[in-house]
Amino acid sequence: MKFSIIIPVYNRPNELDELLQSIAKQQYEFDFEVLVIEDGSNIKSDIIVTEFETFLKIKYFYKENSGPGDSRNYGMKKAQGDYFIILDSDCILPNHYLQEVKESLDHNYTDAFGGPDRSHSSFTDTQKAINYSMTSILTTGGIRGGEYLGNKFQLRSFNMGISKVAFLKTGGFSKQHYGEDIDLTFRLWKLGFKTKLIPKAFVYHKRRSTLQQFFRQTLNFGSARPILNKMHPNSAKITYWFPSIFVLGLFLLILGWFLNSQILSILYGIYFLSILIHSLTLNRSANIAVLSIYTTLIQFLGYGLGFLKSMFGLHILNKSTKQVFPKMFD
Repeated sequence: MKFSIIIPVYNRPNELDELLQSIAKQQYEFDFEVLVIEDGSNIKSDIIVTEFETFLKIKYFYKENSGPGDSRNYGMKKAQGDYFIILDSDCILPNHYLQEVKESLDHNYTDAFGGPDRSHSSFTDTQKAINYSMTSILTTGGIRGGEYLGNKFQLRSFNMGISKVAFLKTGGFSKQHYGEDIDLTFRLWKLGFKTKLIPKAFVYHKRRSTLQQFFRQTLNFGSARPILNKMHPNSAKITYWFPSIFVLGLFLLILGWFLNSQILSILYGIYFLSILIHSLTLNRSANIAVLSIYTTLIQFLGYGLGFLKSMFGLHILNKSTKQVFPKMFD
């Protein structure tokens, strides 16, 4: 089994440099290659790649901009390995990453896998708070990699792998710009392929987002989910409604203030206090703990509002998926 690491990059040479440094430090004795796919960037990374040619078996490709999913497919078509590892450019690998992937696949082979994400000590407090909101058991239920899920793990494209066989059978990622990794997961399952979480194959996910960018990102995630449910009807779950219920609860909370009812205020207060204590315990920083309340609120508002907007467009206005969320398909 030979790994080919596929990295799409768009105007992020400094991020790519950090990722390649971490790949060059892998404690891994077997042969592997790295393919960097420049997706029509204005700020190119070719000079960065050249600096690593002595340390890595690395190839650089420049193509017109077509989005990350299509760029990953481009890289897999050019790769010589038989198992592809897909990474986002804003990730950093611990030095045992490749060894953990190999040992897990040798022990229990699956044609696709996903790995968790963590925050690094060098990250900003905002990045650490966003990481908490995206990974905590109190916010997402740990679905991004906090627990073992057997052979039914939904892949996330910032840290995942797929065999050449599965890539050829599925055609890889679709051209949609949001939820393309989840769509690929459903298509893999329909074809009988198994996916799994490799808990020890984590990455440090830098999350370059500001709070405003984080809101837009979660809004897009929420908007994409009902469309994915319509594309794959058997995939819908009641848990996808939780952020929207949270948003509706906030409106009722505000209404309760006018009606002199404090029940929801107490419930939300208890929840955010739990977030504060849990984040403080994990991060050992009062500033990160307070920021975690803000990032959790932003995450739920963004996802919940996006979800409700798409549901309204699809099922009340009877619009097509492309009409509801055209950016997903541009």
